[in-house]
Amino acid sequence: MGGFKDPGYLERKSAATDARKTALEKFRAGTAANDPAVAERQAAREAVRIARDARAAERKAAKAAREIELAQEAVRAKELAEQAAIDAAAQAKSDAAEKVEREAAEAAERKAVRDARYAARKARKR
Repeated sequence: MGGFKDPGYLERKSAATDARKTALEKFRAGTAANDPAVAERQAAREAVRIARDARAAERKAAKAAREIELAQEAVRAKELAEQAAIDAAAQAKSDAAEKVEREAAEAAERKAVRDARYAARKARKR
């Protein structure tokens, strides 16, 4: 078993640290601020983000407009219901008044018929 030397723990640790440093330097060099491809990708990402935010704002505005419409419809429905209740009460009141008048007229008519019979009976007795 000739000249093969098994590296010790410290050597392996320092080699791994050096490899990490090298990889980090390569990454930083690849994402340099003056690289036009990086700037282009960042601009594309920014445009996508702005478009996404604009769509979200549109959805939020549409939702708010729909909620306003629903609230206005609810108010109109409530007003119509209140008016219908007022109309129904007025109709019931007029119906009751007509019924009272009709019953009074029928009672007067019955009294007139009764009085006529009574007068006829009195006339026959004389």
